[in-house]
Amino acid sequence: MAIASASAIVSTGLHAKMVTPTDAKGPFYPITPQKDKDFDLTQIQGKSGVAKGEIIEISGQVFDTDLNPIEDATIDLWQANSFGKYHHPHDSSDAPVDEYFQGWAIFQSGKDGRFKFKTVMPGAYPLGSSNPRTPHIHLMVSKLGYVELITQMYFPDQPLNDQDGLFKRKSKAQQQAITAKRQGASNRYQYDIVLEKV
Repeated sequence: MAIASASAIVSTGLHAKMVTPTDAKGPFYPITPQKDKDFDLTQIQGKSGVAKGEIIEISGQVFDTDLNPIEDATIDLWQANSFGKYHHPHDSSDAPVDEYFQGWAIFQSGKDGRFKFKTVMPGAYPLGSSNPRTPHIHLMVSKLGYVELITQMYFPDQPLNDQDGLFKRKSKAQQQAITAKRQGASNRYQYDIVLEKV
């Protein structure tokens, strides 16, 4: 356990013991049933096309506040496509629908609490006349014995971060904890999750 804890400290840095801050679930949690909810959101089973936009890969680990990795945590995530459009009947925006974008995934963390998924950079979209939403991904993370986490993952260097009403109300430490870390100059990001025990 000491070895696992040491690796956790290296991975999560200063935010290792901070429970991942909660954030709004939002109005667009998927309600339309779909068969394909795997960790590759850039393709849909049975279709030959690939989702439009910048393809990115996100990996991370799920921990508890004692720096122990959590295996078999359920990670339920959903997001807008690269145009800022959700696959949801209540999204009435004029942004295009991407028929090749999965939009929703549910999977479990594996050994050492690790997870990885492939998606596209979500597009920004207006929320009212003066409240733009910066690119983000919604997550709902659960495991028996832990408090269910509902949060949003943000991205560094996005010009709308400073204007986003939900993001800017967080403290600097909270903003850092919910912002994915770019791995070099690539399209890969690191995002770790910390759950609180019941």
